[in-house]
Amino acid sequence: QVRLVESGGGSVDAGGSLRLSCDFYGSTFSGICLGWFRQAPGKEREAVATLYNTINNTPYYADSVKGRFTISKANPGYTVYLQMDNLKPEDSAMYYCVAHAHLIGLCPDPSASLFHTWGQGTQVTVSS
Repeated sequence: QVRLVESGGGSVDAGGSLRLSCDFYGSTFSGICLGWFRQAPGKEREAVATLYNTINNTPYYADSVKGRFTISKANPGYTVYLQMDNLKPEDSAMYYCVAHAHLIGLCPDPSASLFHTWGQGTQVTVSS
């Protein structure tokens, strides 16, 4: 059974850093599009960053996190990280690891409808 397991959330002051990790289990595919979404209370779900786990193409970043967040992968590519620096209160949200392997040629397209596997979420809280 395919599943994603996230870790690394927590609370931090504005300007601080956190690193999220996500392990992907159970896939029979070598090429997987992995990434992170977030959702804050009362706000729409937002794609934060996505990448292809076996090809070093350019990742996708939301404009709101460019220059502050970095998505990366371990080798072999079944772990994805999100390094979050210079965190702001507006970054506070539940962060979800996501994955898909069925339209891999579209990766790193951040459309939520592509991602059929979601983790349970990890909370990030940034205090001002």
